[in-house]
Amino acid sequence: MKRYLITYLILLFIVGCKENREDKNMAKAELEMQETRIPSKVELTHVNGKYQLLVNKEPFYIKGAGLEFGEITSLAKHKANSFRTWRTENGLQSGKEVLDAAEKNGLMVTMGIEVARERHGFDYDDEAAVKEQKQRIKREVLGLKDHPALLIWAIGNELNLRATNPKVWDAVNDISKMIHEIDPNHLTTTTLAGISLKEINLIKERCPDVDILSVQLYGAIVNLPKYLKDCDWTGPYIVSEWGATGHWEVPKTSWGVPIEENSTIKAANYLKRYQTAIEPDTTQCLGSYVFLWGQKQERTPTWYGVFLENGNETESVEVMHYIWNDSWPQNKTPQIVSFTLNDKTAYDSLDIKSGDELNAVLKIEDIDHDPINYAWEVLPESTDLKDGGDKETRPEKVDVLEINNQNGVLKFIAPAPGQYRLFVYADDGFGHSATANIPFIVK
Repeated sequence: MKRYLITYLILLFIVGCKENREDKNMAKAELEMQETRIPSKVELTHVNGKYQLLVNKEPFYIKGAGLEFGEITSLAKHKANSFRTWRTENGLQSGKEVLDAAEKNGLMVTMGIEVARERHGFDYDDEAAVKEQKQRIKREVLGLKDHPALLIWAIGNELNLRATNPKVWDAVNDISKMIHEIDPNHLTTTTLAGISLKEINLIKERCPDVDILSVQLYGAIVNLPKYLKDCDWTGPYIVSEWGATGHWEVPKTSWGVPIEENSTIKAANYLKRYQTAIEPDTTQCLGSYVFLWGQKQERTPTWYGVFLENGNETESVEVMHYIWNDSWPQNKTPQIVSFTLNDKTAYDSLDIKSGDELNAVLKIEDIDHDPINYAWEVLPESTDLKDGGDKETRPEKVDVLEINNQNGVLKFIAPAPGQYRLFVYADDGFGHSATANIPFIVK
């Protein structure tokens, strides 16, 4: 019996050694595979007056979205081919993790590089600080430059916004030169808030090393062809942000708060803007990134994201699916026919007294005849107002006394004096929602 036990232990040892060797060999093979990954070769051609991106010698037109956190799989599901970020480290994922997820989903990434902004207090006359920033960026580029999912380096975001020191563009050019020295496989760009002759002349004069111009426009994007002509920009460009009408571009209530378009109007504008300003330019435009493939608080929780906080898609996602696929999704998003509060729209500047009864009515049309679930909330008007997309805090929901809530009709009692918005969400049960809000003031 003892002899059998010894033999059994010897066999276990031999098998264990074999499995250990196999595990080590697999780990070694995986490491070698990672070390020998080949970066994508991205080039820019200019033939017969037409600019074109090539990825590994194949034409690549950007069909993409701005994306910060976690919606990579859904972007791939809707057949986009790229997304852009604003920084290499977003606080939740490393740049490598973002690129790995992109590669897994067949997407290419315009990787944002955080560059300090003058409006946040950075001084581009401070040579030591500028040098330190460049060294930090060099480390970031070295860590990610050979990833196969990397498409373009985006140096900074809207560095022209409220900037006065033109030396920022000297710094951008130096960063671009540094990138080209250590990464011969990828192109560089920098993004502008809007487009003006002054900024274009500064880019031409001080940023000759940057390969591609990127512009960011919202409601005004319909004028992009005219802006490009007026600024005499004949080089290649990307529309790196576009989407909903900006909060600075819409009408305001009598007490001065911007009126947000409902999700159906937004979707119609997305399609119109793409077909008017982006799609027709087949000579200079290399593609675009719609904003935002996700959700964020900026003036309201629903203004710029094409998703809601619960993850539901708005109608704008449906429009982007059509743009990228030339076909509509099988199940359509509910559309808003009308939304009123005490028989008035958001454009009527509704002011009421505390304790008054309010009657909200939302009329929805759903082409698939799905049963609609309605949700309502009252939020105070946001007071944490930033610019340039800087992080804002979402207002906390206000509890109101409901009298009746059914089938798209809400009756409730007006809260204490203040400025508010009534939000409504209409969910079709298939991950799609329509949404709208009406500002009102209680006196």
